[in-house]
Amino acid sequence: MTPLYDPLQRWVMREDQFKRHLIRQAQIEPGHRVLDLGCGTATLTILIKQTHPQSEVVGLDGDPKVLAIARAKAAKAGVAITLDHGMAFQMPYPENTFDRVLSSLVLHHLTTETKQHALREVFRVLGPGGELHVVDFGKPHTVWARFVSRIMLGFEQVADNIKGVLPTMFHQAGFDRVAETARYATVFGTLSLYQGQKPG
Repeated sequence: MTPLYDPLQRWVMREDQFKRHLIRQAQIEPGHRVLDLGCGTATLTILIKQTHPQSEVVGLDGDPKVLAIARAKAAKAGVAITLDHGMAFQMPYPENTFDRVLSSLVLHHLTTETKQHALREVFRVLGPGGELHVVDFGKPHTVWARFVSRIMLGFEQVADNIKGVLPTMFHQAGFDRVAETARYATVFGTLSLYQGQKPG
């Protein structure tokens, strides 16, 4: 399915719209170090660098084959980004490395326990005052989304999202100023944008 991932994202998930919204929300400044957590084929990673060329942008993903596609895309786009192999729950970075961590459609792939570990890792690698910005499936807000959610609730990885507990998990990991900031309706359900800040 990997070769189909990018086309599906563009055609059915309003990818360009919600990813640009996520980048605007993050308010990235020149010189910021930015991590795209679970970068996949690096669509968001590349877009961050193109939008904020004076920032240092790093993508992290656990799939070497996907990272190979990401590196080819980055080379074609002519952007200087770093793409690292590693897992969200055990990142290969020291404490206080990044100013922003962004993540798009990653958390719903993780079990409850792994989400908790990953969010604690994000908190660890962010510097004081650093921010986490996430877009992922959220609590349904339309009739269609509620219908689709009945199916998705059967999967542990997605159930936390559908039940709307991601903000609680952010708080439990140590984040302040946690909020759901926007929602997008898609054929697969509601996408929500979230943010949280590591105390300064």
